[in-house]
Amino acid sequence: MLHPSSNPECESECLKAPPSARFERGRSRRDAVPLEAHAELAANSGRVDPLAVLTEQERTRLAELIPLRYGRMSRTPFTFLRGAAGIMASDLARGAHSGVSVELCGDAHLGNFRWYRAPTREQVFDLNDFDETLPGPFEWDVKRLAASITVAARAGDFSTEAVHRATRSALREYRRSIVEASELDPLSLHYYQFESKAALERVEKHGKAHRKWKEAVLAKATRRNSLRAFDQMTKVVDGRRVIVPDPPLIVRIDEAMARSGANSIRQFLERYRQSLSLDRRSLFDRFSLVDVVRKVVGVGSVGTRCLIALFESGDGTPLFLQLKQATPSVLEPHLARSAFEHAGQRVVEGQRLIQATSDVLLGWARWEEPGTGSIDFYLRQLWDGKGKINVEALGPRRLATYAGLCGKTLAFAHARSGDAMTIRGYIGEDRTFDEIMVEFADRYADLTSADHARLCEAIHDGSIHAVRDL
Repeated sequence: MLHPSSNPECESECLKAPPSARFERGRSRRDAVPLEAHAELAANSGRVDPLAVLTEQERTRLAELIPLRYGRMSRTPFTFLRGAAGIMASDLARGAHSGVSVELCGDAHLGNFRWYRAPTREQVFDLNDFDETLPGPFEWDVKRLAASITVAARAGDFSTEAVHRATRSALREYRRSIVEASELDPLSLHYYQFESKAALERVEKHGKAHRKWKEAVLAKATRRNSLRAFDQMTKVVDGRRVIVPDPPLIVRIDEAMARSGANSIRQFLERYRQSLSLDRRSLFDRFSLVDVVRKVVGVGSVGTRCLIALFESGDGTPLFLQLKQATPSVLEPHLARSAFEHAGQRVVEGQRLIQATSDVLLGWARWEEPGTGSIDFYLRQLWDGKGKINVEALGPRRLATYAGLCGKTLAFAHARSGDAMTIRGYIGEDRTFDEIMVEFADRYADLTSADHARLCEAIHDGSIHAVRDL
């Protein structure tokens, strides 16, 4: 087991050291763990069977949804990678590690970056999935991002040169942005947000056609709000506003709620309420629960419990909250256990460390029911101006442009929870780091393709049951 930060007090004191000392700390780590070591994959001998990792995860998932998870993972090597955070964590743990710690996203693949509305209502671009967040070596996130770009570009049948160009774009922006972040004072770094305007300015450098494409994405994100969700997802049935089912992706849970009883639901919501700050509790108190459904989301999350709850204020204003089950991070078997006993709190606290600005209703709660044990959840708003891009549909130039935005975003995420100056000292300021990570991404993309083929073979021979096209 790796312990990247065995002494948090020491880490805190290191952040107070002069910039030159922090830079030298990173540079000295490179003497101990050369950059070149990160290009290599650990030998296949001793590698955990990737399908066994997925099978082990079934224990915490709803049995009826597991075939759907395998169906989504089997579509392409990229969708396989999206659902294989546990597999990659095991692989990364067996390789070189820098010892330079940050709060990891834990699943920083290309599809987990998107636009959303900040509390100021300005659209910002940031990471938006923190289910696996945990302190660990900064390069684990970088490697997952780099591998995801290479896998996605190969899925698009790009030339080798175009694949490398897209992956390099993210790494170059990560390296340059680490330098930029390392020169900011702590308060400026804390307040920094990558706003949509700045993102568009970067995109416009690649041509007006790219800007128009990005503006269209942002316009679509702007329309995704509670009022639109209210119109699209609900209807009045027997005088009651309900969320419309769409089995098996959206199913009603009336019977389960009836068995649990109103008291259990009230207790759960009160636990969530207590996780909010006083001003946000006051906001939440203006709304009453109207309906709840279970909804299948994503790829890696399929099978975990995900609910959509509709609330309304006295004047009829709708509020949708997403309730996602939180389980131990896939990184925990390879790093230290989380400092938080509640898995939902781990996700929320990690998100607050990483994101420039987080959902005002982000919180956590534990569902407790006699005889069935407890389930940890975290809660956040649904459709609060969130916009994402189908990365597998992007051409070479747009993928490279988008990858650069993601690289910059990841650098600032790491700078908020770790020390950009130490990372800068470790990775250097020339292209060596970029090229080494491109080499790693190529090798890991080969491994992902082989793992994806194994899953498809297991589905074909019937040893794994999958439901596709949902």
